[in-house]
Parts: sequence; C-alpha cells; structure tokens
Amino acid sequence: MSSKSAPKGPVRKATAAASKTRGGGTAMLMPQRASESAKPRKTVIDGYQAALRWLADRPDIERMRSVRYDDGAFKLDRMRALLTALGDPQDEVKTIHVAGTVGKGSTCAMIAHMLQECGYTVGVYTSPHFIDVRERVTVDHKMISKPAFVEMAKKVQSAAARAKVEPTFFEAITAMAFKHFANEAVDIAVIEVGLGGRLDSTNVITPIASVVTTIDLDHTRILGDTLGKIAREKAGIFKRGVPAIVFDAQTEVNRTFAEVAERAGAELRIVNRDIEFSSRFCTSPELGPHTRVCFYTKQTRIEHLPVPLPGEHQATNCGLALAAIDAARAAGFDCPEHLVTAGLAKTRIVGRMDLVSERPRVLVDGAHNPASLNALMRCVGAHVPYDSMVAVFGCCQDKDVGEMLDRLNLGADKVIFTRATGNPRAADPHELQKLFQERSGKMSQVARTAGEAIALALRAASPEDLVCVTGSFYVVGDALKHIQEHPHNFQMRRPQMP
Repeated sequence: MSSKSAPKGPVRKATAAASKTRGGGTAMLMPQRASESAKPRKTVIDGYQAALRWLADRPDIERMRSVRYDDGAFKLDRMRALLTALGDPQDEVKTIHVAGTVGKGSTCAMIAHMLQECGYTVGVYTSPHFIDVRERVTVDHKMISKPAFVEMAKKVQSAAARAKVEPTFFEAITAMAFKHFANEAVDIAVIEVGLGGRLDSTNVITPIASVVTTIDLDHTRILGDTLGKIAREKAGIFKRGVPAIVFDAQTEVNRTFAEVAERAGAELRIVNRDIEFSSRFCTSPELGPHTRVCFYTKQTRIEHLPVPLPGEHQATNCGLALAAIDAARAAGFDCPEHLVTAGLAKTRIVGRMDLVSERPRVLVDGAHNPASLNALMRCVGAHVPYDSMVAVFGCCQDKDVGEMLDRLNLGADKVIFTRATGNPRAADPHELQKLFQERSGKMSQVARTAGEAIALALRAASPEDLVCVTGSFYVVGDALKHIQEHPHNFQMRRPQMP
C-alpha cells in the first residue's frame, strides 16, 4: 500500500477482449482442431518450477506459425469466466490501458514513473519479457516475487478448474497480474495490450484512460493490411465515458479513431490537436542531445520538459503519457507538476535503446518491426557516437522482413544474422543473409545463437565501434542472458536483473 490513498469510486464491469504470450501476442481461443490436439497435462503447482511448467503447457500464440484472428477464434467468454471465478480482481484496481503498434512500452514506463513519484503504488503489466517471465508483472518497478508468482498461479489454476476452462498462456498470466495487483492493493495499474486491442485479453478492464500510441503496419496478416484497419483494432480498447487519448496522425488513422470513439461513447482527445503540444530537438551540456516538449491543458501547463528517453520519436510517447497523467488528475489523482516532472526524469526501460555494456559497447533494442527499427537507426545516429556498427539481427518470419532489412541497412556496416532459441517462428538466418545480400551488398555472417553472434561481433568490432543487437525481443532476451552469464567479458552499465 502507498502512503497516499488513491481516489475511490464505483468500478464498472469490463467489456471486451481475448489474450497473449512471451513475445507479446494475443493468446487466443484456438480453432477447434488445435484445441483438441493440445490439451494441457495436469500439473500440481507445488513450487516455482511447477508454476512455470503449468504456464508452459498453456497454448501460446508466439509458438504458432499461423493464427486465425476473428471473433470465432478469439473470444472473451473464457477470460471472463476465468476472472469471475477468480473474484473479478480487475474490477478492484483503477487502470490506464495502453495499445498501439510502437511506443507502448515507453509510454507505459513514463506513465508509471510519474505516478509513482507522485506517491502512488503502481502496478505495471507489460510484455514480452526478455529473461524472466516475472518481468511482466511489477509493482513500483519490482518484479513479482517467486512466492507470489506461485500463489497467483495456484489461484488461477484453481479458478480455471471451477470455471471449467483451459486458459491460454496469456490469459493465465494476465489473470495472475490482475489478482496480484488486487492483492497488493495498488493505487493504479498501467496495463499494456498484447496484440491489437479489440480482442486482447487485457481488454476486460474499464480504465480511467485508454491510450493508443503510434499506428504502423505490423501483424498485417492478423490485424489488417492498412493503417485504418490496424487503427480500428487498436481503438477497440475505447470505452464509454473513458477518455480516449491518441496522437495526431494520418487522416485515415484520425478518421478511424473518431469513428470508433463516437460508436463507443468515448471522449477522443488528440494530442497536438485537441491538446496543445510541441517538441524540439536540442543539445545541452547536462543532457547532451535530447528532445524537449511543451504540453498545455486547462489543468496542466508544462514547458520545455526534457524527454527522458533518447530519440525524437519519444516526444510523441511523452505527449501521450502526459495526457494520461492529465486524465488521472481529472479522475482525482493528485499529480503536482513538479513531481510529474521529477518522475518523468527517472524513466528507464530495459531492452529499448539500452547500452548494456560500455566496454565493449553493446546496445540492445527490441525493434521488432520496420517502424521501430527505423526509429532505432535514427536514434543511434543522433545519440551514440561510433565508427562502425556491427549489428546482431534476428526476427520472426511473419514480419515484413524485407522492409526490416532495409531499415537495418541504414545504420549497420556489418550484420551477423542469428535466431532465438526455442522459437519456431524465427526466420532462418541463412535466408535473412541471402535477402540482405541481395538488397545491400554489405558483409554479413551467420551464427547459430545470439551468444555466438555476439562473440563474432566482438571479434569484428574495434573499441570505437558499436555492437547493436536488435530485430526481435527473443534475440534481445537471448543476448541479455548471454551477457549476464559472462559478466567478465563486459563492463556492465547497471546491476543485472534479478
């Protein structure tokens, strides 16, 4: 519990959703044949390893090569039944809901840091995890403990039995997060959508604000092949009477947001249109190159505020986070501007533009689609001085691989292609190398694992060069694990994750 009490009030029951996994996707109701052929075995959860085994037995979309995404395959019935049997913990906690193609993690992190600095106990549910599944569920930036993780798994397993449902991986861990946040009596929880929004299992909440970050083409086979179609899925988190916060975007996207908000009965707030906002890139002796923003509403006036995360694209995420805090203030949360500013300045996020080692210089970033990879290359160019970039790259085969390789080519001087262990969706690194050669003509190699790729990269890099690991959360997770297991080879910039 925090020393500061959160605003109280009636909590309405939720409306829509479906699910998720390790790499951040939606856990679904399987097509009939798949569900019949993959019935989970009975696991007695008598410890942490047993809890992990029970979760691993759940159907997991991230392990599937193809996904049927429609109202017939993705349903709310199972998630609702599971949560009802669990006591509807999602209704005991005030929430902020965040969807979008890129920028969700950064926006969630900024919102959480600002709220915590204002004296509130803040739960955060995000995905994917890099090394430890408990990274997904945190309270005041601390991972759920192993005993609490086991307890939550037991409760969800028992609730599933009572409800006579077999939850997927993401449904199970989402329910565990809701129950943990309710048990910890957090003042507010920031909930990140897994895939899409309309049919995501996190969409069983009625938040105090619904935020949608930048829309771009990703998961096009699932969510749609136009920005408008994708925006419609993301805007599925809009709720009646709840502020719907977005950033000014392309006409097609803005029009879609407006249509969905009107149909849902949500008040649409467009940052940089309805909310006055501006940003500028600058350099100072204290902060080096960075972006500053100005943000004005009836109750908030913030001027020339430094964005804590590198990259001009983070200004958009910062504007959305500030708008979410403004909505929290309107809902009764006490968020003085000096504390909001102080909290924002403390924002850090693992695995995004993350320089994990100084000598050798190793940067990791889970840029898993063309838009985020393009932002990474621009950001590195603006913020990290280096002679040459040696990139370690692997991605999933269902991505727009050609576009990703073109973005990679913008910054990388040499590439070592690899694949994450245990991911059947991973693209063949030899195929990636062949396609990259056709599109760029640059030098490249292939390594069996991320660890081997890093070793090759370090042999190819001089002290003035930069090794950049990117393309997939899975590959970044494998790289981080390798670095943690070989600390003598790296000058770490921060303590290792517990």
